[in-house]
Amino acid sequence: MNVFTIKDLENLSGIKAHTIRIWEQRYNFLKPCRTETNIRYYCNEELKTLLNISLLNKYGYKISQIDKMSEQELNTRLLFLLDKNARQERIVIELIAYMIDLDIESFEQVLDNYIEMNGIDKSIDQIIFPFLHRIGILWLTNHIHPAQEHLVSNIIRQKLIVGIEGAIPRVNANRTVLLFLPEGEYHELGLLYVYYLLKRQGARVLYLGADMPLKDVEMVCRFKNPDYLYTHLTGIAGNFNFEKFLSQTSQRMPGIPLVISGELARTQMRKIPSGVNFKRSLPEVLEFVSTL
Repeated sequence: MNVFTIKDLENLSGIKAHTIRIWEQRYNFLKPCRTETNIRYYCNEELKTLLNISLLNKYGYKISQIDKMSEQELNTRLLFLLDKNARQERIVIELIAYMIDLDIESFEQVLDNYIEMNGIDKSIDQIIFPFLHRIGILWLTNHIHPAQEHLVSNIIRQKLIVGIEGAIPRVNANRTVLLFLPEGEYHELGLLYVYYLLKRQGARVLYLGADMPLKDVEMVCRFKNPDYLYTHLTGIAGNFNFEKFLSQTSQRMPGIPLVISGELARTQMRKIPSGVNFKRSLPEVLEFVSTL
């Protein structure tokens, strides 16, 4: 069983911690445990309950109504949400629940069913990326077990590779982008998603993958002379020196712009060095890809 803080619930559900506390006082659907020092913590079932309730609340149901629903009625209302975005979000929540329970067979079946009905392109945009965005929060706070992460990551990695292989370029970007993750960074799903976006845009991609020493990146740059370097930082090791990484990248590969996306870019507030471009959100990543 995983243990989640109220901040984890806030990040995953979009419901403010203050609101969650009020709901606990007024309604019966959340019953957190407490540590010896009286700090709230939540189990798998409470996380899944809050995700479902937050979805119904977002799409028109009052909390007082939801509180009176049986589990069966709540699940039925979720299944019959008519809004397209609500249906997609419901599937993302299902995937999170299956991941938490280590029900990998059901996880892959839900994903495969959506791909069969909607195609890999729409599945990546509508389901896989929103799922990765949500569980990325858990990776950073270390409240997901490594076994859960690896099992799910391997399934999604396979789907992204299928999407990359089948991507049909919309235009010919005539730019070369070298994708890599620095030493100590192993979460490559975000980088694979960028690979997919670039391939669909018609860019030439050099994909080095995870945990790459800068000397190896430098060697490829000397031979291939890419137009951009791109890395996506999700949950780097604790001893990672970000300033040193930026400085050494600039020294080893001068004149090649470095683009950085991911959670570390989103939260990085220091002055941005010359030649480095942070993409702090998906719209900013999409804008960069579209301008190639």
